[in-house]
Amino acid sequence: MWAIAGILLVTIMIMVLEVPPLLKKRQKKELGVFSLLLLSGSWLSIAKGLDLNIPNPFDWIAAIFKPLSDLIMTLLR
Repeated sequence: MWAIAGILLVTIMIMVLEVPPLLKKRQKKELGVFSLLLLSGSWLSIAKGLDLNIPNPFDWIAAIFKPLSDLIMTLLR
């Protein structure tokens, strides 16, 4: 529970430091990308703090290319 509170505290501190200059300079696109990345990183950190199973992106890549690899291996034999 303390890990989640710490993650939220750090996320809020980052927002307090980074968002006002972006708003002052009217950088709406940068603010959108910043918010998306910060929220996704915070969500993943909170999920890790709760010991949730987070899928590995490499597993998805392997699942996509496995049939192609099998086909090539079949053709080369």
